[in-house]
Amino acid sequence: MGSSTVQLTAADGVQIPAYVAEPAGTPKGAIVVLQEIFGVNSHIRAVADGYAAQGYLAVAPATFHRVRQGVELGYTEADMKAGMELKAAVEALPTPGVLQDIQAAVLYAAKAGKVGIVGYCWGGLLVWRAAELVQGLSAAVMYYGGGATGPEEIARTPRTPVLAHFGEKDHYISLPSVEAFKAAHPDVEVHVYPADHGFNCDQRGSYDAPAARQALERSLAFFAQHVG
Repeated sequence: MGSSTVQLTAADGVQIPAYVAEPAGTPKGAIVVLQEIFGVNSHIRAVADGYAAQGYLAVAPATFHRVRQGVELGYTEADMKAGMELKAAVEALPTPGVLQDIQAAVLYAAKAGKVGIVGYCWGGLLVWRAAELVQGLSAAVMYYGGGATGPEEIARTPRTPVLAHFGEKDHYISLPSVEAFKAAHPDVEVHVYPADHGFNCDQRGSYDAPAARQALERSLAFFAQHVG
């Protein structure tokens, strides 16, 4: 296993750095890992490393790069505020905005075979959008995608199999909105855990080890089925 930073080139010519973790042997496919609002920080790199350890080429593009370079935040209130501002700036970019960077990551990852995508928090929302709008995906896994259960996002039609993880204690994503999402998308595999927002991140107070473990097991099984 090894890791490096590569430069992806989006369709509009903009170059975006991505953290790449390579498996020990021949990859069985690839997983694009989409960051939270905290940048490609040590946690997101660890997630990518984990997928590489499972035999996948893992690619984590810096989805804040168009508005600020080299973002790597922690989880304090100040970090949260900074991350929310950066997210708002990216969301305000003209269409297709950051989706073309995700597309570039998928095209890069495809050298390893089929490509899945996983994202957390804001990255989860981007996964949901990518499932409809990004070419070349074989599976999409969304962790507590903030906003994905709102009416505008629910109206999307994914073109690839989707697995979604939510926490029932999540004060950003209401359970009624999760139920509405499930009702609108019976083909999406939805799981709700007795956990809070950010339950997968072991650097946050909301970390829930049993929920994180079960969600990862389900995600790996989903990727094994659809990616390899």
